[in-house]
Order: sequence, then C-alpha cells, then structure tokens
Amino acid sequence: MTTKISLFQGKKVRKTTYKDEWWFVIEDVVAILTDSSDPKQYIQRMKQRDTELGQGWVQIVHTLDVATEGGKQRMNCANTEGCFRIIQSIPSPKAEPFKRWLAKVGYERVQEIEDPELATKRTRSLYKAKGYPEDWIEKRMRGIAVRGQLTDEWSKRAVKEGREYAILTAEISKATFGMTPAEYKKKKGLERENLRDHPPSPSAFYCIKGRLRWAGMNDLELIFTMLGEASTTEIARTKDARGFEENKDAAQKGGTIAGGARKALELESGKNVVSKENYLDGADDQLLV
Repeated sequence: MTTKISLFQGKKVRKTTYKDEWWFVIEDVVAILTDSSDPKQYIQRMKQRDTELGQGWVQIVHTLDVATEGGKQRMNCANTEGCFRIIQSIPSPKAEPFKRWLAKVGYERVQEIEDPELATKRTRSLYKAKGYPEDWIEKRMRGIAVRGQLTDEWSKRAVKEGREYAILTAEISKATFGMTPAEYKKKKGLERENLRDHPPSPSAFYCIKGRLRWAGMNDLELIFTMLGEASTTEIARTKDARGFEENKDAAQKGGTIAGGARKALELESGKNVVSKENYLDGADDQLLV
C-alpha cells in the first residue's frame, strides 16, 4: 500500500492504494467541500441526517494506514464510488468540481484497464517527471512488462492472487538474491516504498562518507530480477505448471537460474551485485537536495 497526496484546487487530499485502486481520506474530502472546522463532527451529523448512508457506512468506508505529519495513522477512506455516494449527502456548490475531479481519476483508471499501453505511458511520464535516468526507466519499464507476463501466467495456471503471488515472488527473490523481498527492503533501508522504484537519480542520491549511494535497485539488480521472473514464466509454460505447488517449483527453478548468473558475475567481477553501496547505511547519511 502506498500513500500519496493530491491537490484539489490548492487543498490537500490524501489518498492510498488498496486492492489496486485509489482510496481517499474522507475527512479531507469533507473539509474541502464544506469548509468545516471539524470534519469529524460534520461526518457524524451527515450520517445521522442520511440514515441510508449511515447504515451502509461499513460497506463504503475502510480504515487504512495513511502517512500523516505525525506518522502513520489509521484513517477512514473511500474509493471513487464511495466518495461519490458521500458527496451526495453534502449540500454544497463546491461538490460539483470535486465530482468532476473524481470522475477524471476513475475515468483514467478505466482507460488503463481497457488500454494498458496508456498506463505504461503515464508510468513512463511519471518517472521522467521525477528526474530518473532514461536508461534506468527503460529497464524498469521492461521489468514491469516481464512481471506482467509472469502474473498473467500465474492467473491462467490457477495461482491465487494475493498471498500465493507473494509467496511465489518471495521464492524467486530468495533463489536470485538470497533474500525475500521483505528482507531485501530491510537491507535497502526501505519501508513501504516499492523496492524496484528507487533508482539513482537527482532526487534519490545520498552521500555516505563522501560517496553517492541510493536506496533502491540499480541496473544489475533490475536485470537479475527480470531474468528470474522471465525464467520462471518460461519454465511454467514449458512444464505446463498447474496450481500453487507446481508453480512454486517453477519459481524456485527460475530464481535459481538468475541466482547462478548473479553468482557467476560476482565471481568474475569480484563485487557483490547487492552491496552496502546500494543502500542507505545509517547515521552518517546526508540527503543531497
């Protein structure tokens, strides 16, 4: 789950991803549309006024982890459909432009589902806007495509999305790098950030004892990740792996192929692919801005 802040008419609306869609902090939405000094009280009164909304509140609203200035907090959030329902109970002329804004967010998501190439273009544009190097972007975009092919195969082969996908991903990572994704992120000094989305860039450089380092995967790590996932896909297809256990075997074998290539490179180069030069080291770190 990742948390972002969007701006609506100059005001902040915190949002987070949950089940592959955006969920918006309800208090932020209500505060913008009502100018209420106490959004929580306004929401309580709104639920009392609209009994149908109050009765269906637990179906519309999820309590999710959201990053705030005081740290992570559990906050009430609703997706685009839920926000539309809540807005219906707010008698405010400010609601109409917010409806259009939410409709745009939802429409873009529908467009991406119908035409995945649009999602690719938007992702590429986002990386460019962040100042990431072009050669890293190309590898990352290819990695996204390779990952998509793998998960498509898992879906066809009766692997359950969610926990089983996570277990198989961990098997590939362990065989490739000797670490699960969770262990890898800990080594890199990351928390909720996407392990694959923090390359060397003007905004991600850190200086440790006079040397530049960064927090996420470098080019070689992305390449070996792709090799492990592409190998797993090919093995699953060739062996016609069915169900979780057979695909787990394919994941271990695919990761082992990538792991063997990584070890061969490390032997020849005399350097570790994953080393302290690739992650944040601790107290002496200084962010370069």
